[in-house]
Amino acid sequence: MSNLEQTLSIIKPDAVERNLENEIKEIFKNKSFSILREKKIQIEKSEAEKFYKVHATKPFYNDLCTYLSSGPIIVMVLEKDNAVIANRELMGATNPNDADEGTIRKKYGISIDKNSVHGSDSVENAKIEIDFFFKD
Repeated sequence: MSNLEQTLSIIKPDAVERNLENEIKEIFKNKSFSILREKKIQIEKSEAEKFYKVHATKPFYNDLCTYLSSGPIIVMVLEKDNAVIANRELMGATNPNDADEGTIRKKYGISIDKNSVHGSDSVENAKIEIDFFFKD
């Protein structure tokens, strides 16, 4: 039985700056993700604050928002069976030093902040995050 899901993926400013978007997209495609929608955008800090509002009480919130709005990002809607969990496994741990070999963050992440990619952490949040960037 299939459990087709969609999840949001963001290729963050550090990876876009290093021209890694095509390599990262290839990794998703090689793992059977479909990229349904994608766009390259630059967001304002105020938009990053709205996007990351779930983290508003955390000490890293301001830096996170400043960073996400510091340069162009690629936002994508990915689809496959169990996409949310599959994407989180493929991304690896938030801290690239803790990420498993073969994960995107192990390969490309620079630091806990500049870890190259974001992915939704639940099916519910995926819907909210997709709507945030792809309001029709």
